[in-house]
Amino acid sequence: MALIDVNIKVPTEMAVYLEPSNQVIELERNALLLYPYILKQTISHGRAAEILGIRKNELIDIYDKLGFSYLDLTMNDLDMELEAYRKVKAKGELV
Repeated sequence: MALIDVNIKVPTEMAVYLEPSNQVIELERNALLLYPYILKQTISHGRAAEILGIRKNELIDIYDKLGFSYLDLTMNDLDMELEAYRKVKAKGELV
């Protein structure tokens, strides 16, 4: 993966936290920089993982560790999905 230095403007007090201290922290920082684009659906998790040079499941694990869920379903949505699945399964329409 090719890297490039990019200048960004941040509050002075924040600069100390942006100094690369190790690869894990640098990867997490870069993943967080991409997260708003995933939320806006500008890029997918898979594309973000490609950009970072990791597998999609590794990126999902990073976000999960940081408290960002991969699935955005509410429990009510999930219950409705499960109920629809059960109805289709009961009719024997699943292969």
